[in-house]
Amino acid sequence: MVEPDENAIRKDFKRRKFIEFIGTDKQGQPIIAIYACRLPERKDLNSNIFIDFIIKSMEEFVQNDYILAYFHQGMKDNSKPALQFLWNSYKELDRSFKKNLKKLYVVHPTTFIRMVWFFFKPIISEKFKSKLIYTSSLDELKQSLGLNTLKVPDPVREFDEKINNGTRQRFGPQGKASGHHGSSPSTPTIPKTAQFGVSLRFIIENSACLNCIPPIVRKCVDHLSLPDVVETEGIFRRTGNYTHIKELRAKINAGEEVQLANEDTHVTASLLKTFLRELEEPLLTYELYDDITQFSEWKTEEQRSRNVKQLLRERLPEENYELFKYIVEFLGKIMERKDFNKMTSSNLAIVFGPNLIWPKQEQMSLDEIAPINAFIDYVLQHQDDIYFVDINKKDRGTYD
Repeated sequence: MVEPDENAIRKDFKRRKFIEFIGTDKQGQPIIAIYACRLPERKDLNSNIFIDFIIKSMEEFVQNDYILAYFHQGMKDNSKPALQFLWNSYKELDRSFKKNLKKLYVVHPTTFIRMVWFFFKPIISEKFKSKLIYTSSLDELKQSLGLNTLKVPDPVREFDEKINNGTRQRFGPQGKASGHHGSSPSTPTIPKTAQFGVSLRFIIENSACLNCIPPIVRKCVDHLSLPDVVETEGIFRRTGNYTHIKELRAKINAGEEVQLANEDTHVTASLLKTFLRELEEPLLTYELYDDITQFSEWKTEEQRSRNVKQLLRERLPEENYELFKYIVEFLGKIMERKDFNKMTSSNLAIVFGPNLIWPKQEQMSLDEIAPINAFIDYVLQHQDDIYFVDINKKDRGTYD
């Protein structure tokens, strides 16, 4: 049984929000941020409770490829951990934390950080060392990760403005992109053949879409549904070669024909995630965001069934409904082969959740991503019930 003191410490950790989910990068990999300015005092830091809290906060993300961004600015003297504590913490992390970490960004590094790195360098693997990236600018970090907005604690933002203000005055602010990971406003006129970085309505009006399914989505799904492909271990969990995905994306937007038959499975899977992530508006729409993030508040099965059906059948636009249904049915095929590909409904929900719904203005938090993933997990597990009735386009509001 958890002691009252431990309970209080955990509540304090959660309240501080020193570890947060801040979105996905250009490849759809989740980004976890750790803010040193919000860390608890050393007396609470040097405890098994702290390490356990970190592990539990990150464990659902680290089963897949992920990014870690550590914001050092603002760390208080009474929060600086002992080197031995850092080493013990590193050893406590299981293999997936280290293996699936793709990049570790250290933002605004100081002498203390370089001293810690000097201490650890001889005793950590060369592979782990290659993942470390120092950056001294939030704009640079946003550009590297492909984020349009980056909400950070005030001490981090104020320090960044102070040290980088001169650079901004000389070169001007970075242009904001449209959509989730869309193109800059200075981008030339979008060709009618484009399928990435545009709205679903744009694709339907300009491409040959059968039942509202964009051609590239159908092509990806057809390839990924092949018997020898659908059983690929870690399908959708691993990321494909980003440079090659960019090349394919450019060809598709230019109207060139691409053949996926000889492509690496993870490239094709990443291409599908990229399509969803780059839609001008998320497939599940901005309008449904607040409702979906309330999923955990729906306590009974009756509530969940009723509310999920209502959201999808009544409030989702027709073209979004058709495409979402198509993707859910495809993911059902992936789940059927989970003994081979290791992709359960929960794993798929973690991968697809942030690519199907995100807020219009702010970045998602850990408190919001959990119900989003739970919502997608529920839909995947109950798709036969949700889509049991073949909804007539004119009567999509009537069911049961």
